[in-house]
Amino acid sequence: MNSVSRPKDHGLGHFLTNKYWVVAIALFCSVLWGSAFPVLKVSYAELGMAPDDRSAIIVFAGIRFFLASLLIFALIIVGIRQSPKVKWKMLPQLFLLGLLQISLQYFFFYNGLAHTSGMKGAILSSSSIFFVVVFAHFVYANDNLDRRKIIGLIAGFTGIVLINSGQHFTFDFSWQGEGYIILSGLVSALGTILAKRLSKEVHPFVLTGWQMLLGSLLLIAVGLPGLKPHALVFTNKAFYLLLYSAFLSATAFSLWNAILKHNKAGKITVYQFMIPVAGAILSALFIPGERFSLNMLMALVLVALGVIVVNYQTRGQRSEA
Repeated sequence: MNSVSRPKDHGLGHFLTNKYWVVAIALFCSVLWGSAFPVLKVSYAELGMAPDDRSAIIVFAGIRFFLASLLIFALIIVGIRQSPKVKWKMLPQLFLLGLLQISLQYFFFYNGLAHTSGMKGAILSSSSIFFVVVFAHFVYANDNLDRRKIIGLIAGFTGIVLINSGQHFTFDFSWQGEGYIILSGLVSALGTILAKRLSKEVHPFVLTGWQMLLGSLLLIAVGLPGLKPHALVFTNKAFYLLLYSAFLSATAFSLWNAILKHNKAGKITVYQFMIPVAGAILSALFIPGERFSLNMLMALVLVALGVIVVNYQTRGQRSEA
């Protein structure tokens, strides 16, 4: 495989640097990611998938990201007319990225979401944002933890603890549910650090396509041997939900990497607070039996506040790691 040539924006540069378009794209991506929580919960029910059937859950996740990778490669070749080829020596690093950001992250995420509510999953998944801040302190010399970030971390993790307290403030925590969602955030943060380094050598869209392809194939390879007959029953509704899941992953990751390439990370990461907010709201609207409670609303406010404080940049501060 040959190295990828430097990509051309093909007229998109204006949209990827205009502050109003950047905000609109960032919020759009966050809402797409947030919509994954109720979509997956509804998909589980529509497919007749048992919460403890890990093979079915893993294969379903693999199919989703395999389809998403095909969508991204189609965009690369047809849309932006970019070569999807990479150097052979990059494949081990791309495989590691796929293992972290797709295979492990979504193994924990899918299995965890099967054992907790969509609203809890939406908020707990935001732990990855705070893990990134902590890891960055040790990886980047100019991105140390300071008072502002510590206050944001305390607010965010207070919200994460609060969301696990239940409607009557009794701690309700399961490693197979809430614990797996937090582990998903941890490996996602590790993948983010690696992706930031690899994006200097590989086009962001190509990077995303390969990590999804390799990660999805690993998920399918691991889950397929244990898949029972009729474990996944695809109705028309389930099929459309799968297509939407693949579309949201391909679209959100591609657009996010595009604006991240052309803008300082600290200026756009703040908008990810909309992921748990959108996820919780959409879960309450579309998942039967899920509704808002007082501590749910308080947790949403604290998580959103924590992410905003962590990413807030005063004039003159350097936000790029």
